[in-house]
Amino acid sequence: MVRNIVILGGNSHPTLVESICSSLGLPACNRILGKFSSGESRCEIQDSVRGKDVYIIQTGFGGNGAKLNDHFMDLCIMISACKTGSARRVTAVLPLFPYSRQPDLPYNKAGAPLFNKPPSESGRKDYTFDSVPATPAPGVPRSTGLTNGAEITNRLMKASVANGSGPPSPMINGKPNGENYFPNGVTGVNGNRIPGGLATSTSQGHFTTHDYENVSIVGAFQARPGYKQWVAQAGTLVANLLTCAGADHVITMDLHDPQVQGFFDVPVDNLYGRPLLKRYIMQNIPNYKDAVIISPDAGGAKRATAIADSMGIDFALIHKERRPTKITERQNASMMLVGNVADRVCILLDDIADTGNTITRAAKLLKKEGATKIYALLTHGVFSGDALSRINASALDKVVVTNSVPQAAHKAQLGNKLEVLDIAPIFAEAIRRVHHGESISVLFNFD
Repeated sequence: MVRNIVILGGNSHPTLVESICSSLGLPACNRILGKFSSGESRCEIQDSVRGKDVYIIQTGFGGNGAKLNDHFMDLCIMISACKTGSARRVTAVLPLFPYSRQPDLPYNKAGAPLFNKPPSESGRKDYTFDSVPATPAPGVPRSTGLTNGAEITNRLMKASVANGSGPPSPMINGKPNGENYFPNGVTGVNGNRIPGGLATSTSQGHFTTHDYENVSIVGAFQARPGYKQWVAQAGTLVANLLTCAGADHVITMDLHDPQVQGFFDVPVDNLYGRPLLKRYIMQNIPNYKDAVIISPDAGGAKRATAIADSMGIDFALIHKERRPTKITERQNASMMLVGNVADRVCILLDDIADTGNTITRAAKLLKKEGATKIYALLTHGVFSGDALSRINASALDKVVVTNSVPQAAHKAQLGNKLEVLDIAPIFAEAIRRVHHGESISVLFNFD
């Protein structure tokens, strides 16, 4: 029995809240958490939290008709309510951390767009800077995204800034400082052509390279309409919202990017799902020493090799080729296998499965290479969109996930193909150790 502690559950995963409370021997805190008719969240803590250690359990899941953003807003309101109620410490327990993984490109079943030709020839406009080769090919202008293919670097070296934000331009043909020399002329925003020569800043007014109203400068640098130049990363914002709401501590599991911990000014404990996955391999996969552990992409190689090395199992990697490649015997579309899996059991390891595109394409490649049986072991099984139907039709023989998000609906569709591991004992032990000030490093040890 743990005393002077309050377990407060959100609406995202009631089953997990009950399991953690059962492991700790505590009842869940009474609260009212719902919505007003206007759509605003309503939160009322019905038990006293004054001077107590409060742990709020709310996972980052928005499936089954629920709204992820509503759950996150409920979490922030519950944190604020507990701080207002004079709680000694408030810890946010997020088995799946929201907004920790977002693709930098919109979801496309065919994978990332391939750069075949310049957009002027192929008509393709669905790539970003990340998909354009870093080193330009011969005859391809450096700034591919500009309207007239002009090179920004050379233009800016020749242009002077007259308002003091840059060094003064040298004297050209005896002309005074403040005039700009464009040997080939400039195209204006309205399509008018300014002939080559000197363009004085006095006739156009003072400007900088960010002055979008200036015709002589900005006309040459105008980007394509609708061109997405960056993608918002919400990790910092989520961290700031949690800390501003009053969270003193955060407990989560298998962050997609461990760097997210650096966004916080409060302690973050990132628990591992590896001990559960390792135990499953040892107890449920016959002759697991002869199997091969596979990382479905280069980003998960460190995660997969940690388990492979500790268990003495061979490791292989699936490499996603972003550039156009010739399809050979060793390749499946843009994926390439590095390693030998012929006539062996394959164990795909990943931290999260969202659309299921990566693991199903990896399973197809492994089957083509001669794998006898394919397991997919995942920490977070989100399975959004048409992921379940894709997994059902894939070459995967078994999918193993934890209950960091509700899996009842997924289990109903996948049946025996899906197996769920319980993470409640791990989080219950982490909560107990944090409450008593004990080390939780034993929970990180999976060797």
